[in-house]
Amino acid sequence: KVGGVNMEKEIILVDDRSTDGTRELLKEKIDGKIAGIKVFYHEKNKGKGSAVRTALEHADGDYCIIQDADLEYDPEDYISLIARAMDGKEDVVYGSRFLRTWKTTSFTHYMVNGSLTFLTNLLFGSGLTDMETCYKLVRTDVMKSLDLKADRFELEPEITAKLLKKGHKIPEIPVSYKGRSYHEGKKIGWKDGIEAVITLFRLKFSRNK
Repeated sequence: KVGGVNMEKEIILVDDRSTDGTRELLKEKIDGKIAGIKVFYHEKNKGKGSAVRTALEHADGDYCIIQDADLEYDPEDYISLIARAMDGKEDVVYGSRFLRTWKTTSFTHYMVNGSLTFLTNLLFGSGLTDMETCYKLVRTDVMKSLDLKADRFELEPEITAKLLKKGHKIPEIPVSYKGRSYHEGKKIGWKDGIEAVITLFRLKFSRNK
């Protein structure tokens, strides 16, 4: 579905030591067989943040965006995100689920995301509606300058906090979202919420930008 989006792009896939047959499928059908797609493999499961950092090392495009393989987010929204960035000459544009009807199976998940966004705005003086969004369109050179350290889902608050500390404005546009349930394989849990809070406070009071 990402490949079908009508825009110039490079696709970087990172297999984080999956055990569901994804690795074998990538090697058989995609790796080295489709132009414009790079594939990298972790030898042990490290988490989303680690996978993103691996991909970022090899990113060459002007902008980068993270796409989870479960397609809770619609890749067709790339076009609107890029258009907003180009029109406003923006380094960063976020796709907000809260600016459009949120299709989720978990009210708790909805509330936790809202609470983490509220905390981000309180700590950093921002006016975001969706800090935890996966769709963070960021200039590649800016993203690389953040020196990301996160291994797991604390990646989202780390990116946002570091962008805000560096003085970047973060405009938002509505994006589509259809959330999965934990029964369907959603991985993020309450421990990740606690880690997100810790990450926000740590970066707020860190001397480094």
